[in-house]
Amino acid sequence: MREPAHYLKSLAASFLLAGTVACAATAPDAAPAPSSLAPAAEAAGAPAPAADKTFDALEASASGKGFTQAGLAALDTAMAAAVDDGAVKGISTLLVKDGHVAHYYEHGIMRAADQAPIKEDTIFRIYSMSKPITGVALMTLYEQGAFSLDDPITKFVPEFADLKVLKGVDAGGKMIVEDVDHVPTMRELMSHTAGFGYGLGGDDPVNTAFREQGVLASPDLDTYISKVAGIPLLFQPGSNWSYSTAVDIQGYIVQKISGKPFGEYLQETIFTPLGMTDTAFFVPEEKRDRFSDVFTHSPETGELAPLDDPRFAYREGAFGMEAGGHGLVSTLADYARFCQMLVDGGELNGTRILKPETVKLMRTNVLPETFHLFSDGNSVNPERAGHGFGLDFGVLVDPAPTGTLMPTGTYYWGGAAGTWFWIDPVNDLFFIGMVQVFPAGSMDNAFRKESGDLVYEALAK
Repeated sequence: MREPAHYLKSLAASFLLAGTVACAATAPDAAPAPSSLAPAAEAAGAPAPAADKTFDALEASASGKGFTQAGLAALDTAMAAAVDDGAVKGISTLLVKDGHVAHYYEHGIMRAADQAPIKEDTIFRIYSMSKPITGVALMTLYEQGAFSLDDPITKFVPEFADLKVLKGVDAGGKMIVEDVDHVPTMRELMSHTAGFGYGLGGDDPVNTAFREQGVLASPDLDTYISKVAGIPLLFQPGSNWSYSTAVDIQGYIVQKISGKPFGEYLQETIFTPLGMTDTAFFVPEEKRDRFSDVFTHSPETGELAPLDDPRFAYREGAFGMEAGGHGLVSTLADYARFCQMLVDGGELNGTRILKPETVKLMRTNVLPETFHLFSDGNSVNPERAGHGFGLDFGVLVDPAPTGTLMPTGTYYWGGAAGTWFWIDPVNDLFFIGMVQVFPAGSMDNAFRKESGDLVYEALAK
């Protein structure tokens, strides 16, 4: 893919997948049966929620509790090096344990024109870190009995009744298709095993069609669905894993079931209850002084420079389609509220979004033991052995192959401008990192892995 017509298509540099993997079926509406892939033994029930987890003053409330000071200093040194060595222009990170801010760090700038520094309330493009939020929204409807995970998606998207599957191409390059052996299920949709393409990478006819038809540039979700309906699946549903447009489809299903615009449902069901006041599909004028530049490597100098393009400006009305897979902006504090809600089993400060068993269902791997991921939502990473996938989260099922210090059961995802997070239910902690380099695959991502290793090296024994 060269010089795509729409900015999202250039995400290929971040998400290009290096193969496919298969997905095994699970029991209807239940977490997969215990196996070698199941998370390590967990404490019964969700952690007892602590009161007033607002994350309004990150630096002021940072206590270092639970971590060694030397370890946290080493973490700061590594994050500072990401800026000082030129991998990113600015970085901010947040480490929370037992419901309290353990550590906050900021370094570098958020804007080139006036060298404005990164601050606690800086607003970032979170791209695919929108996906877990969309998944949570969909699962609130699951809890209401609106769907079963084994329901065919045509129950809510009848436009998909005639889906075909790519079988090959003829001598003239035309797609050869076959019928689906079954309609993709809601579970397959939420685990990227339904077979949909994305258009972010790949020279196959399916992803090429996504790009040529401007699927992700659709003016609204209805138009988007009509375009997706006319493009074959990459493989038979449930037979492979491929990072896909599935979460944008989930946003449409939320809209269809709830009868409300997708963004309105997010606002009423997640953002307002959790106090996520800066998370939205656009940045209003009164907040634009807090909105970070997004940087890219200059083709002339190779140095990071602001990506001066209106399609990255996130102004109101710029995008007709509220994209559940990549469309949100947020802040460290807002995303911390979302993460803490998950850590506390679906509840924050007395406000319940999901039941504990629903959160556990989402963070439980549904892929079989022999398969692993090729993307972390942030960049291409073919060395993700030991990683599986739940419902809209990546899940660590075996730390041994990559030597990570994160424990089994850690769940996570990332965004195309370099943002990343993970949640560790074993140690009752989570970590969020915010940077803005697009595409993330063009930068040296070493500091992201270092953040994980250094957090666990700093954890007080």
